[in-house]
Order: sequence, then structure tokens, then C-alpha cells
Amino acid sequence: METNRLLFVDDEATLRLTFPLVLKLHGFEVRTAGSVAEALLEITTHPFDILVSDLNIGEAGDGFTVVSAMRRTQPNCVNFILTGYPAFESALAAIQSQVDDYLIKPAKTEELVEMIQEKLRVRSPRHSSTPMRLATLIRGTVGEILDRTLCRMRADPTLGPVRMSDRERIDNLQLTIIEIANQLDSPEPDQLTAFAIQSSREHGVRRLSVGYDIAMLVTETAMMGGVVYDIAREHLLLSVQSWVTGLSPYLPCRPLGR
Repeated sequence: METNRLLFVDDEATLRLTFPLVLKLHGFEVRTAGSVAEALLEITTHPFDILVSDLNIGEAGDGFTVVSAMRRTQPNCVNFILTGYPAFESALAAIQSQVDDYLIKPAKTEELVEMIQEKLRVRSPRHSSTPMRLATLIRGTVGEILDRTLCRMRADPTLGPVRMSDRERIDNLQLTIIEIANQLDSPEPDQLTAFAIQSSREHGVRRLSVGYDIAMLVTETAMMGGVVYDIAREHLLLSVQSWVTGLSPYLPCRPLGR
């Protein structure tokens, strides 16, 4: 029998530990997120059949942002909202096209499982359910990643003073970014390829020759990873906004002068 993949979003750590355990016993493959940012990253990088999200994740109504992102990115996913307010029914009617159903907290797991199974049985395809892969997004925004990383490197108190031209700062990073995307598309995305290892070694040697130390290499790597994360999150948020307003669903390009 096919395993259904479920994303559970709630800012209560206890629920993120206990609820998924019960769902797994019913045959679901469960991933969790404790914030909107974490949920958007999960939606970008993993396919899901079911979303169960609390209505208020940090801020009131954050659950709608998560549902909208899922609907935009993975249209065939069945979406459920958890709410502690029974009067939510009137508000739900206005967004019925987005939310497949809802449960009042505290929700009984058996009831949720029954509702999920029923919705999965009767759901009809909307569009392709294949999410935009993070690798695709990375390849499409290489210039943006380089520009933002360069900007952060210039401003960093340890990396900024290193005597390098802007071109020298980012030249080897472009190869690294492309290899990250290739790695994500490989059959074993968690295993570094020989090329990735060799490229990283050469990059480290170049950086050490101009005055970097290990801590600075770690800072630079974390900096680029943060930029990729920010762009993935912005892409999803902008896609949700464009879906509502009819604007173009592409990230604005903000090139830095090099």
C-alpha cells in the first residue's frame, strides 16, 4: 500500500512530538515544522499528500499562509487546519477553496485519520502535484545568490577586510552553488560526490592563501546557506502573493554592482 506523506505544522513542541507518533502508527510518513519559515522550506523541498497546520503559528492566521503556499506549490495536497475557535466556521466558508477541512482543538487523532482517509479517497486532481524542487530554484537564481552572498561578505567584520576583488570573492562560489543543485538532484543527495569534495578542497586552499582561517571558511559557508534559505522562503511567499493578486510569480532581481 502506498505511504501517504504528511506535513504537520504547529508551534507547540509537545504536539510536534506526540501527534506525529500516532499518525505514523496509522501508516503515514510524517515530517514536522514549528514555524511558517520551517513549513515553507519543507514545502519547497519535499512532496506531500496531506498538510495539517495549526491556524495560529506564532501569529494569528499564519496557518493560512502555509495552506496557500502548499496549494500554490503542490495543488493536489489535501489541507487541514487545526483551530481552537469553534466560531471559525464562518471565516472558513470564505476560504473554502483553500482548506479542505478543519478540526477543533484538542483534536482526536482517530477523527483526523478518518477525515484524511476520506478526503484522500474522494480528492480529484487539480494540477500537477510536483513541487518546485530546491535544485531548480537554485539554478534559476545563481546570480541572486552570488549578489546577496557578496553583499554579506563585504559587510562581515571578518570577511570584509580580506584583500580580494569582488570577482575573486564569488568566482569559485558559482561552481559550488551549481554543484549543490546537482547534488540535490542526485540519487544520493546526502552523499558528497568526488567532484564536490575536490571543488571544496580547492576552494579552501584558495581562501587560506589569502588569509582565511577555518572559522572564516565556516562563516562563509553558513552565509551562503542562509542566502539560499532566504531566497527559497521569499520565492514561496511571493508565489502566494502573486496567486492572490495576479502579479508575476518571479523574484525581483536586485543585482549588486560588481
